[in-house]
Amino acid sequence: MWIKICANTNLEDAQLAAQLGADAVGFVFAPSKRRVTAEQVAAITPHLPTSVERVGVFDSLDAEEIARAVRTAGLNAIQLHSNPDHALARRLHDLFHGEVKIIQTVHWKVDADDANSTTVAKQLREIASENIADRVLIDSKAGAATGGTGITFDWEQARATLAENSRPLKLIVAGGLRPENVAEAISRLKPWGVDVASGVESTPGKKDPSKLAAFINAARSKS
Repeated sequence: MWIKICANTNLEDAQLAAQLGADAVGFVFAPSKRRVTAEQVAAITPHLPTSVERVGVFDSLDAEEIARAVRTAGLNAIQLHSNPDHALARRLHDLFHGEVKIIQTVHWKVDADDANSTTVAKQLREIASENIADRVLIDSKAGAATGGTGITFDWEQARATLAENSRPLKLIVAGGLRPENVAEAISRLKPWGVDVASGVESTPGKKDPSKLAAFINAARSKS
């Protein structure tokens, strides 16, 4: 089970996530209480194990702007948190010659109607056909907020849609995950990975060591 601890704002938290066994740490460059700058992240990434993936979360549609931040911050993966934009993903792939991995976010609306499953299924099939982003992160969307809401989406409603349309993509589940429910999310959705931010915090932008350890242990127990 691939585990990403997202929305890190300081070296101590990022190092602790790595020490506890996280596969990736994330840094948010999109508008958020946990937003960081490329310069802030550049002071963190050199002190992380090379085995730990360093992911930048962006909602920008400007490939050159994202690329500058990635290079400055020392990242090796990009999470596109806006709606899927295949031209943007292709441009980033070309800028980095495929050496920086791309994760595409797809939003599952928590107040979904019947059309939600159809929309997500279509987006997943299109991403797979582009063959650029091999990983897709399914996150909750509540109103205008996209991520960081601490709200889960309807796993039971989503299960069939994700199972039938995500192959050959690597599915990452996010949205309202916590130490108490991550094992259930894994059991129901059978993802390749999980992603957490607010569910392991003591305050916005600051991780809680006990929650962090409990989350990673719970996720690993389902691997």
